[in-house]
Amino acid sequence: MTTLPFFQVDAFADRPLTGNPAAVMPLEQWLDDETMQAIAAENNLSETAFTVPSTSGDTDYDLRWFTPTTEVELCGHATLASGHVLIHGDRVRFATRSGVLNVSRNGDLLELDLPAYAVAPGELPSLQEALGVSGETFLGEGGNNSALVLLADESAVRAVRPDFAKLRNFDRLVMVTAPGDRHDVASRVFAAYHGIDEDPVTGSAHAALVPFWAERLGRTEFTALQASERSGVLHCRLGGDRVILGGRCQTVIVGQFQL
Repeated sequence: MTTLPFFQVDAFADRPLTGNPAAVMPLEQWLDDETMQAIAAENNLSETAFTVPSTSGDTDYDLRWFTPTTEVELCGHATLASGHVLIHGDRVRFATRSGVLNVSRNGDLLELDLPAYAVAPGELPSLQEALGVSGETFLGEGGNNSALVLLADESAVRAVRPDFAKLRNFDRLVMVTAPGDRHDVASRVFAAYHGIDEDPVTGSAHAALVPFWAERLGRTEFTALQASERSGVLHCRLGGDRVILGGRCQTVIVGQFQL
C-alpha cells in the first residue's frame, strides 16, 4: 500500500468552511495521469492540486490541477492553497501549464500572481439563455477561455439560476458579475463543462474579472465578493499584465491518502 500526504484547505476563506476547498497532495514524483485523475474524482472537490519538487532553479515546485473529470490549464484557489501548505519563507514559486505562478506573504494575506486575461464584447445568446439572464456579454480567447455577462447589481448576480444541463455545452469559464454592495465587485462562476456546476471562489476567473473591472472602476485595487453559497472575498490588484489576488487560507483536514 502506498501512503501519500493529503491536505484539504479552504482558500480565500477568512474562517473554516467558507471560501473554496481544494485538496493539496505534495508528491516526491509524479503518479501516472490516470491515477491522479482517479484521486481527484475520489476527492470530489472542484480541484485537487499535485506538486513535485522542481528540478529547475527558477521554481520550487511543479504544480498540476485536476477537477473530478479533467486536468485544467489554470486554477487560482488551488494554487493559493498549495502555497499555504508549502510556503516556508516569503515566497514559493510554482511551474505550471500557465507559466510560473508565485504565492507570496503580504501581512496576514497570501498573494497569488496570475497572468491577466482580456475579454471583449461578443455575442453568445445561447449562453444568456442557459444562465436565464439578459446582459452585455464579453468573451475571452485562450487563457481561461472566459465568458462574462455583466448584470445590473449584486442582487441580480445572486438571483441567477442557471440551467446546468445547457451550461455543460459551453467549453468556457462562465461568469456573471456586477457592482457589489459591501464590496466593489460581485460575481458568481460556473464551470459545468468541467464537472463543476458552481465554483465557490475562483482565482482563475478573476484573472479576467480584475482587468475588466479595473477599467470600469478607474483604479487598479479593489475587493471582490464571489457570492456563492460558501462565499469568499478576494483582495484584487492589477499590475500591468499580471493580476494579484490576496486572500486567507484555512487548513481543515490533514491526513494520509492510501492507494
